[in-house]
Amino acid sequence: MTDADPWRQYEEHQHEEWTGIQEWIADYTKHLFNDERKTKMGRFSKESGGGDFQPAPMGSHVARCIKLTDLGTQTNEHLGKINIKNQVLVTWELPNEMMPPNDEGVTKPFIVSKFYTNSLHEKANLRHDLEAWRGKAFSEEELEGFDLMAVLGKPCMLSIVAKPTGGTKVGSVSAIPKGMDVPPQFNQEESFWLDEFSQEVFDAIPKGIQKIIEKSPEYRGLKQDPVEALSTMDDDIPF
Repeated sequence: MTDADPWRQYEEHQHEEWTGIQEWIADYTKHLFNDERKTKMGRFSKESGGGDFQPAPMGSHVARCIKLTDLGTQTNEHLGKINIKNQVLVTWELPNEMMPPNDEGVTKPFIVSKFYTNSLHEKANLRHDLEAWRGKAFSEEELEGFDLMAVLGKPCMLSIVAKPTGGTKVGSVSAIPKGMDVPPQFNQEESFWLDEFSQEVFDAIPKGIQKIIEKSPEYRGLKQDPVEALSTMDDDIPF
């Protein structure tokens, strides 16, 4: 079974989360324009519009990965079936597609993101897009643990397509054609991983995505009070 479309799941079955995502996209765009911090961390994957926001234009675009966000394990219901999947959000800038000037007269590139199940299963969207991006299949060794940080700052081609509900989304990812010029990177690279948790980095994530991360058991485990955890363990002892 292929990965369910995360956008469709959030729109149809997770309205609250979808509203948060719309808020996040607009909020994150502003965040990128004002935050010059750069965070370097590591992560391995194994064989898994709000306000005045303007969607990126449809078509084929040069892009560069500028952010990776670990969403943890998310539980969604689709067609009456509960889906439990570890998810990651990949974000790109489109350096050849600039937004209208802001209030200060500065132009910035469009920002787009795509939700993935964090898996390199043969039918996973993440594996399909990564292999198309780098232009070769994963080796058996790489399938045992591929560091997603390897794509941060790397260019690719993105196909931006229309969403049935309006706006646009990332349709497909592919390699940069040989000889094509790629503009310099505009935004700073950023990453957030729950297994290398940083409160400072988490606090910089827009509220909409924070709410999604906070629902994950990985985040709740990090925030659980040690005394409360011991109390819960005692309750499980039968005698």
